Amino acid sequence: MQIERPTLCYITATNSSCPVEQSEKALEGGARMIQLRNKTAPGSALYDWAVDIQKLCRVYDAIFIVNDRVDIALTANADGVHLGQRDLPVAPARKLLGKNKILGMSISSLAEAEEAVRAGCNYVGLGHIYPTSSKQKTGKPLGTSCITEVSRHISIPVIAIGGITASNAGEVIRAGATGIAVISAVAEAPDPRKATSELIQNMQSCLQ
Repeated sequence: MQIERPTLCYITATNSSCPVEQSEKALEGGARMIQLRNKTAPGSALYDWAVDIQKLCRVYDAIFIVNDRVDIALTANADGVHLGQRDLPVAPARKLLGKNKILGMSISSLAEAEEAVRAGCNYVGLGHIYPTSSKQKTGKPLGTSCITEVSRHISIPVIAIGGITASNAGEVIRAGATGIAVISAVAEAPDPRKATSELIQNMQSCLQ
């Protein structure tokens, strides 16, 4: 499956007790990619969630990615894995997953993006673009200029993340991003389905 422009990737919120329900609402709103992310849940729960989300993604013809856990991705037949800079290196992850699975990597600079390309990643998650409270961050926001720089120098999709909302999603796409990844913009919205739809509409308006 290809990551097409513009793609909205919904990343499940760690504090949620029901990431499957979250994911379904995002898919109903038009999300084209779901990433199951939970750093604290036991493997058994992650597996159960992954199996259910994978089934949902097949129904909606969406991409399903598991954060960090190659074992969960393989056993649940996910489309791929997203790795952080401190997670399992790309080479052994690729060996385990095989050549047909999607591998993404979190990056925060052009140098890291170029290294991800050399390592064989299929996309990069660039951030954080704006201030965000969804994850603990130590560095300053990168801003949209970094999106432009990275997207001009690499050939794989660039998914922007960090503080992206309906009000700034358009400028992220205009800057060159293939898509966006969001957590709180959907998870904390009164109507997650509607919030997802509005984000996608704002992205698409920039391509017309």
